Amino acid sequence: MTNHDILLNNGVAMPLLGLGVFRTASQEEMDHAVQWAWEAGYRSFDTAQMYGNEDLLGNALQTLALPRRQFFLTSKINLGNMGYRRVLSSFQESLDRLQTDHLDLLLIHWPGQQRERLADTWRAMEELYSAGKVRAIGVSNFLPRHLDWLAEDGTVVPAVNQVERNPQMNQNHLLAFCRQRGIQMEAWSPLRRGDLGNGTVLGLAEKYCRTPAQIVLRWNVQSGVAVIPKSVHRERILENAAIFDFTLEPEDMSLLDGLHTGRHTSHDPETFDFDDEGNFLT
Repeated sequence: MTNHDILLNNGVAMPLLGLGVFRTASQEEMDHAVQWAWEAGYRSFDTAQMYGNEDLLGNALQTLALPRRQFFLTSKINLGNMGYRRVLSSFQESLDRLQTDHLDLLLIHWPGQQRERLADTWRAMEELYSAGKVRAIGVSNFLPRHLDWLAEDGTVVPAVNQVERNPQMNQNHLLAFCRQRGIQMEAWSPLRRGDLGNGTVLGLAEKYCRTPAQIVLRWNVQSGVAVIPKSVHRERILENAAIFDFTLEPEDMSLLDGLHTGRHTSHDPETFDFDDEGNFLT
């Protein structure tokens, strides 16, 4: 465990900073991003079945010959792979693509609105966890009612809830809910896909002599939220890692909290649903 790790509810250490590889579409891009991230101190890599690049990440990690015990690897179950049997078969396919014998964290990518399907999916996740195939299991984009379903239907409390979190979508009510239940929040799209032109953010960047991205990432980790910013550019990867040597003052944390608009950059978990083949329902 390092100074920049956080302990999950089962005692597993997870880095507060990870590299997201969403939309990293070529082997060359992946190889460079992983190498630059490793050199910058990243020890967590986040992918998903939905991204279609688990094989690229697996190849990049093998090319660098990184010690498996020294990095934290996350993937997520795709929409069409929900349900007990599909989870088990698709998980093994993910391991094969990633060229590893276990994951550090496996997440349900989206909850959807079908409780029975979620219960069947979580049952398979719990089985993989009990078998030691994954060190921690969790969820992504879950709201309190989805988490309540799992609490009633399952036996293992999710270790992580990975959700969109940035100043415009601070999810503070959900953060408090997760904290009460010992669930670690992790932020996808912490930089809101580069939408960093807000005057408050720019003013704080000037005040602290930091970039807007560093201000927003620091706000997240200082709130106790892990982050997985995505980039394939060396300068941005290095910039995003330089967030542990300064602290935002309480009043500035409040200023950033006050930017909340409630607008998602993707689907709304409150209504988003899909059929058993993973097709979106409208």
